Amino acid sequence: MHHSAAPGKHGGQQSVSRRKVFKYALAPAALSLAPLVATPDAPRATADDIRLIDFAEKRIAPDEIKAAGYAGVVNYVSLCRPGANFEAKPLTREYADALRAAGLHIVSNYQYGKPNWPTPSDFTRGHDGGVADAQTAQQLHSAAGGPNSAPIFFSVDDDIDANTWNSLAVEWFRGINSVLGVGRTGIYGHANACGWAIRDGVIGNSTSAGHSWAWQTRSWSHGAREPMAVLYQAVVNSPSNPGPLLGGINVDVDDVLAPDYGQWDLGR
Repeated sequence: MHHSAAPGKHGGQQSVSRRKVFKYALAPAALSLAPLVATPDAPRATADDIRLIDFAEKRIAPDEIKAAGYAGVVNYVSLCRPGANFEAKPLTREYADALRAAGLHIVSNYQYGKPNWPTPSDFTRGHDGGVADAQTAQQLHSAAGGPNSAPIFFSVDDDIDANTWNSLAVEWFRGINSVLGVGRTGIYGHANACGWAIRDGVIGNSTSAGHSWAWQTRSWSHGAREPMAVLYQAVVNSPSNPGPLLGGINVDVDDVLAPDYGQWDLGR
């Protein structure tokens, strides 16, 4: 699978060797169903330009994800909002087990609302909304087999400004923190939102030095990058710029920026 829409840091010659390294790092995990971290080379491979995909519309067969060269998925630990009949929301125990059996990693993400569809964005619900959303997220994460050592990333899927962050979104995150603890709270959002979450201490730290539980999207980031992010959504599927086609749907593609990017199967 070519990722021409998401250029790596290096040229094509090295990407072949990276894929080879990743293939060999993955093989023992796939055979034994053990987490990837059991392989000595895994952390190095994990930080070396590997990618995840995220999607909601339907469940993509684990073998197809693996065959396309991805290391795993970001999947939803949230319910479907009204009018959006997404097969992959929420993540089920059966699907999570199948992904893990194929040697694929899972990262948990919460998003219920979206601006005007027909629900408002989750962060507009303030502190009490954060409490409720974190309780739902933890229940669904746990039911799917997610460990209490893994963070959950909460989506700010909107082009928010500093005033909106300071008046609304940060309070939503403080509500989340009261349920999960800061250490297990992550954010999905544009570069500034990730930076504000780090500044205000409402998201936790990766075990990889210099990284926090920030999953940055290129949307609304205007080319800026948050250097402490663990994931970067490099390909955002849209009608004008469709993502790679897998399982009959177009997916988003996420660059992994640190060995510990919030994956379930990592000892912390």
